[in-house]
This record gives sequence, structure tokens and C-alpha cells, in this order.
Amino acid sequence: MVLTKRKLLYIAIAALSALLLVLLCICLLPKGKPQPGQAPTEATQPTLETNPLNPQAFTYINGFLTCVSAESQLGIDVSSHQGEINWEQVKKAGVEFVMLRAGYRGLDQGGLYEDEYAQRNYAGAKAAGLKVGAYFFSQATTPEEALKEAEFALVITKDWQLDMPLVYDWEYSGEENRVAAMTAPQVTECALLFCEKIKDAGITPMVYFNPDIGRNFLNLEALQDYPFWLAMYDRDFTYEYKVDMWQYTCEGSVPGIAGNVDINLYFP
Repeated sequence: MVLTKRKLLYIAIAALSALLLVLLCICLLPKGKPQPGQAPTEATQPTLETNPLNPQAFTYINGFLTCVSAESQLGIDVSSHQGEINWEQVKKAGVEFVMLRAGYRGLDQGGLYEDEYAQRNYAGAKAAGLKVGAYFFSQATTPEEALKEAEFALVITKDWQLDMPLVYDWEYSGEENRVAAMTAPQVTECALLFCEKIKDAGITPMVYFNPDIGRNFLNLEALQDYPFWLAMYDRDFTYEYKVDMWQYTCEGSVPGIAGNVDINLYFP
């Protein structure tokens, strides 16, 4: 069949009209945030804020890593693993805040437990004049479990005056444990629901992760409304994204604590 110039013109106009209609529909799509578990897309997700601090911004002062180019506060995080703590000595050493493990979900049957030192650690830290935050070690595999963890954490800390966030600490515990089959959308949905529950209670939530968890198990763009706590054990702070707290070692030494302890820098 031979096409005339007029027919070719009609075909071109029709194709152009169809293309313009598609572009108009794309422009009119909602630009809201993705729902829990939805993967980020370039159209709906802003990029994460980059890390403004370079390795030269940090130096050791009195045995602790310190940020010299921006405000930072020195802190530790502890659980029953540290045993009895002399909180007065911790305070005198220059520690300004502590993140207490409020509770955890078991690795095997998934029971919920309060940290056996949670209440005495809170009382001791507050009496010594330290700022206090808390974290819950999660092994949630469903949204319902994440909500139960948040509710349990709120019960444990109901009489606490928290100066720092209450943190969602989900960690991959190996192929033999209950979270082995979790995917990034599932972990992200659990984190979002936990944080929303904590926020609804009037407490600042926070999300804890290491670079591997942040890269493979969390959609950080979907979580960026909440502060980030990064575990990266290195002298140099080279993580690409901005975080609010950096756990720079798990082998720290602090007067008043027997054995190793995690040490953190908080960037208010």
C-alpha cells in the first residue's frame, strides 16, 4: 500500500498526540512518599543528604574520637552485657549520654524480653546527670511483630524521661535464625511502623544500621524522616550519607565499665 504525504502527516500527528498524552499523565501522577514496603523510585523519592563531614573533621581528645569541625556529643550504648556500671565514673570520663537497651526479641522462638539491667541502668545514668536514650533489638519478621516490639519498648520506658531517641535496632542474625528470609521491603516496613508508633507516643524515633544493613535491608529514602544511627567501626568517617549518630567502635574503654563498650558521637 502506498502512503500519500497527507496520510503520513496524519500518522505523525496522531503519534505526537499520543506521546503528549502519556507525558501529561506522568506529570499528573501523585508525588507523595511511597507506602511502607514500596521500593523507592526516581519519580517519588528525593536523594539522601550527603555526609558533610570528612575524615579530617575528627581527632582523638582524651582517648575519645571528637569532631572538631562541628558540634558533637560523646556517648555510649550499653546492655546487660556490660554488667554493673559505675555511672559516676562514666560521667567524670567525659561521657555525655547513654543509649540503654530497653529490651529485645529472642533469636530463636522470638519471645519479647526486657533487658535485665534496663531499669537500674536508667536510674544510675540519670542520677549521674547523663542524657538517656534507649534502643530495642528487633528480630521482627512481620509488621505485627514490629508494632508489638514498639508497644513493649514503650511499656519498659513508660516512666523514663528520655533526652535522646528511642531506636529501632534490627540486625541480621544469620542464616540459622528467624530473620534469614527477610527482604528489604519487609524490613523497611517493620522499621517504619515501629518508628511511627514511637512518634505517635510523643518520643523521637531513630533507626540503627550498619552500611551493609543500610545497603541491603533498608530503603533509607523511605526512612529519612527519622534520624539515622550508623554503626561503622573505623577511625575515618567515610560513610556517604548524613547520619545523626555514629557508633565508631565496639571495643571502647570507659572508666566505670568492665570490658569493652560501644562508643558513639551524636551530631545535634
